[in-house]
Amino acid sequence: QVLFEESGGGLVQPGGSLRLSCAASGISVSIFGMAWYRQAPTTQREWVAGITGRGTINYADSVKGRFTISRDNAKNTVTLQMTSLKSEDTAVYYCNKWANWDTWGQGTQVTVSS
Repeated sequence: QVLFEESGGGLVQPGGSLRLSCAASGISVSIFGMAWYRQAPTTQREWVAGITGRGTINYADSVKGRFTISRDNAKNTVTLQMTSLKSEDTAVYYCNKWANWDTWGQGTQVTVSS
């Protein structure tokens, strides 16, 4: 069974930073393309950033230059470093495969507010 456990969210002021972590089990993050997604209230889940099995990285335009995705193959984790956070980044953040999604985890809440 494939499971994702997201952590690291919280309340942060605009301009602040957070580091999200995703622990995967049942799959190897070094083989599959992995991605971060987010869902704000009353909106659809959207793709934020992804890293392929070969290490190619891409970002949504809204976070480019502010967010950094990475993975630790030994720990089987995927990380999202978020800087210069804005109120519009407020959402529940999830990780999953970049395609052919497995069951979604609980996500981690990120709230950007003064």
